[in-house]
Amino acid sequence: MDIEKEITNYINPLYEDNHIIAAVKPPNIPTQGDITGDVSFFENIKDYIKIKYNKKGNVFLGLVHRLDRPVSGVMVFAKTSKAASRLSEAIRDGKFEKIYYAVVNGILLEKEANLENYLVKDKNKLGNIAKVVFKNTKNTKNAKIAKLKYNVIKEDVIKNLSLLRIELETGKFHQIRVQLSNIGHVIYGDRKYGSYIKYDRNDVPLALFAKSLKFPHPTKDEEIYVEADLPSYNPWNIFNNSL
Repeated sequence: MDIEKEITNYINPLYEDNHIIAAVKPPNIPTQGDITGDVSFFENIKDYIKIKYNKKGNVFLGLVHRLDRPVSGVMVFAKTSKAASRLSEAIRDGKFEKIYYAVVNGILLEKEANLENYLVKDKNKLGNIAKVVFKNTKNTKNAKIAKLKYNVIKEDVIKNLSLLRIELETGKFHQIRVQLSNIGHVIYGDRKYGSYIKYDRNDVPLALFAKSLKFPHPTKDEEIYVEADLPSYNPWNIFNNSL
């Protein structure tokens, strides 16, 4: 397979026009360059544009939101500076609707609930983490409110796992991971927040997937909706056949 076909098949955009491109970030690669020096999804998208459209020199690409390294799912990038500015503004104004799916440990008593917590960023031996705190207690004056809504889609009582649909109202650091851990239902494979599941090197480290995005188009009077299928590997395959 030549390099053009290889990168086109790898990216396989869910949506693309002159101003934006949306595609699925695989797990275990950074959204943008970091201290590891690993190739980022941002760089992959730039390479895709450069090769597909035979661009010479530097390719403009605007990063308007991020996913944690182990998280996979839908991302949108700006292909023009105008789109980058307007998409960033739409995010600040709360006009992005983000839906995530997660596989969590345990069977939830409440099948649907709104979670609201104050979070602060901290650091432990595993790196930066978020912590749930009480507002305005000592050393937590910088706590930020985090809100989400979840509902249970499927359960597997034998494996003691549940599939959740999660709608974010805010977008705080590690928000989904820490809020679910706080109610006793850690995301499958989440080392930082206490997963007890035993898994091998071929498993996804974090069963959290950005399934869909809905947002205003930066230059047209219309809404864009992009959605991806859930992954087919473990532990998602436990639920795929029953959806």
